[in-house]
Amino acid sequence: MTYFFASRSKREESILKYKEEKYANLLVLLQGFVGSTATSETKRKFFEEQYRSWIYSSDEVVKAINEMVRLVINSQGKDPDPELGRKVAGNIVLAMRKDLNGKTNLNYTDFRYAAVR
Repeated sequence: MTYFFASRSKREESILKYKEEKYANLLVLLQGFVGSTATSETKRKFFEEQYRSWIYSSDEVVKAINEMVRLVINSQGKDPDPELGRKVAGNIVLAMRKDLNGKTNLNYTDFRYAAVR
């Protein structure tokens, strides 16, 4: 019985560490959609990682990313409404936090990218 719980705990810890690493990659690549840090190369890399995320992300993270993809598609190559962009990016980060930590008291306005020049 002890072996079962120990191996289960170790497996859960391993999964959490894997998700943390992958979510960190997505978070860094999310900069490709924000202000002066936006580049087509970073966007391409984000979408590559986003496709991989289907196998490890929670349903909420997938839905939050899909919302951003819809915003990008609906913008038809133009800059989307900045507030709506902040909301969808912030909601992605919140969904990741909830998946990793179980809960959060933050909302999308608490997440911001700062462009350093």
